Amino acid sequence: MGVVCVASYPVPEGKSGQQIVDVLQSRLEQLGAEKSGQFNVDCETYQSQVPSAQNRLVHLLHNSEQPATCFAVLDTGTCLVADNLFNLLMLKLKNFYPTRKGFKIESKGQRYSLGDFIIKIGSVTFGQNISFKGILVEVEYCPCMVPGDCWDLMKEFMQGFMGNCVENPSNYLKTKMDIMYTPADTIQQYLEHFKTFRKESLAVTR
Repeated sequence: MGVVCVASYPVPEGKSGQQIVDVLQSRLEQLGAEKSGQFNVDCETYQSQVPSAQNRLVHLLHNSEQPATCFAVLDTGTCLVADNLFNLLMLKLKNFYPTRKGFKIESKGQRYSLGDFIIKIGSVTFGQNISFKGILVEVEYCPCMVPGDCWDLMKEFMQGFMGNCVENPSNYLKTKMDIMYTPADTIQQYLEHFKTFRKESLAVTR
């Protein structure tokens, strides 16, 4: 894989999420992008019930680009990359780390290819009612492995169909500009956005 940027795309008032997704897809297709399947990134959150570690969280994420891999991210930011058997381990630990009910969040949608780029436009849904919360756009530049070497090119490409909502790297990506990029870095970017969507949703319901 190459370098990935995950960015949130605003949904204007009075427009539905699907309308904006359709607009973004139309822009990509006008540029010559071709559909190359579907994608999904999901996140379940587990909370510790151990008295000495109360309120400690484990975020378990899956990415359809790595179907045999499971990513466990602690609330300290540490990311464990394991195979899918880790899901069974969390089930065995359910008395100590139960899932936070209604906290599942995912981004899924259409995957596109255009030259050296892979683009994914995802609708984000959250909670027991699976309600729409926003749009995440993932762009991967395949030939490069160091974000700082290709950020200007990626930004120019993303602005070509997303406008000026992409000006700077995400807070997480800023810390990785001069080192080799890995799949775990994509997961960390998704988690950064997922946390924001969750906070906004919980703030509205209070």
